[in-house]
Amino acid sequence: MDATSPEPAVVDVAIVGAGISGISMAAHMRAACPDRSFTILERRSHLGGTWDLFRYPGIRSDSSMHTLGFGFAPWTDETAIAEGAAIRDYLEDVARRHDVSRQIRFDTRVLSADWDSASALWTVTVEDESGRHEVHARFVYLASGYYDYDEPHDPRLPGLERFSGTVAHPQFWPQDLDWTGKRVVVIGSGATAVTIVPSMAERAAHVTMLQRTPTWMAAGASVDRFALRLRRFLPRRLAEWLIREKDVRLHDWFFKLARRKPKGVAKYLSRALKKELGEHYDPRHFQPPYGPWDQRLCLVPDGDLFAAIGEGAASIVTDRIATFEPEGIRLESGETLPADIVVTATGLKMAIGGGVTVSLDGEPIDFTQRWFYRSCLFSNVPNLAVVFGYLNASWTLRADQTADYVCRVLIRMQETGAAIAVPHLPKGHGLTEDDIVIFSSGYLQRARSRMPKSAGTLPWRLNQDYLEDRRNFREVPVDDGVLRFLPVAAAEEIA
Repeated sequence: MDATSPEPAVVDVAIVGAGISGISMAAHMRAACPDRSFTILERRSHLGGTWDLFRYPGIRSDSSMHTLGFGFAPWTDETAIAEGAAIRDYLEDVARRHDVSRQIRFDTRVLSADWDSASALWTVTVEDESGRHEVHARFVYLASGYYDYDEPHDPRLPGLERFSGTVAHPQFWPQDLDWTGKRVVVIGSGATAVTIVPSMAERAAHVTMLQRTPTWMAAGASVDRFALRLRRFLPRRLAEWLIREKDVRLHDWFFKLARRKPKGVAKYLSRALKKELGEHYDPRHFQPPYGPWDQRLCLVPDGDLFAAIGEGAASIVTDRIATFEPEGIRLESGETLPADIVVTATGLKMAIGGGVTVSLDGEPIDFTQRWFYRSCLFSNVPNLAVVFGYLNASWTLRADQTADYVCRVLIRMQETGAAIAVPHLPKGHGLTEDDIVIFSSGYLQRARSRMPKSAGTLPWRLNQDYLEDRRNFREVPVDDGVLRFLPVAAAEEIA
């Protein structure tokens, strides 16, 4: 396929989403399955996914770009914590270099996907400016992230309608908003709030971060000096592999240490925060009631948030909202925070597979009754994969891993002459459901009732251990006896 040729009547893979996950899958297909056709269906006008949608002040990576970047296209910039614009440029460059861009159908929203057993094909219903259309595909790859692009979490802030100032949400940031000399209150304490506060504090009269409970934070250098030295003295490919491996293993070690010895890690983080903040350290604002990595640890690049607090440009208030007043926010303690602008960094609303309606022969799939298989397929659902990134590591680690695995599945289908690949889970399987939500983060807890099932062990588990997964994918063959490879004639036998 090229930019001028018509799209085939049936594509081998319909990729939903042109963000990190979709670009990874397309690039993997170019390398591993060059004879297979694909199309990328992207609802927005540009590629980038999250990094194109979110345009709030200071947006940046919340993990090292050495792991947020692709394994097949290493991040080579000196800055390891990158701004949103730099990440968008990187993704566009990768898509161009791997011949992915011309396969993207922009401004095309995927509404539904229905599997037809008689033909072993998916009918994907899409909508663009000219109306609704159908795309027929042998395999559907949901690379649209895990949150709702249209509707963020609404915490029902009491009396918000009474506020006379401007209200902005990070997911739909007004690009013409001017906060110069304004009093700003940012509601929230997660990575988004921690990013916005120091950025807005550069121009605002004052920025207050209002939180119900503190979040564990840690300062980190935006430039990885170790990476710079490796690049200076080692061959490029070896240096990039070592840099990525170092970040993967260091992050894995610290996460497991925090889960194994939470009190010790809490003391370590608290000592570091006291050193960063000096007299401005107050445990009420920086000592969470939960252990480190019970929720995602917030990285503060170069300690910019702490610097803004030390300079008096920003502050943190830990309290609950009683109600909004025209001039600001009245707290349950009785204090009123004056505000000209309120930023509601109150979290995401999760949506499995980007909210696409999926059905088998017209019968909607209830994913809450399906089991994850190898963290990307679902029990007794044919030719469908989803990317659900790691919650305790870089999203891209899972995206690359899933793309590589699905390409291996496609290759095995071709080798066996199969039209169908389906993880078979018989009735009376005896699997015991494990808690899929291992973190106390609000957005995960709110989505608990909408999540697919996960067992305690592989392969029927949404795993949160990249190194374990990496070993498993290397050691266990694609044709493992659980994943069935079937001809079209057997499509109706899928249980």
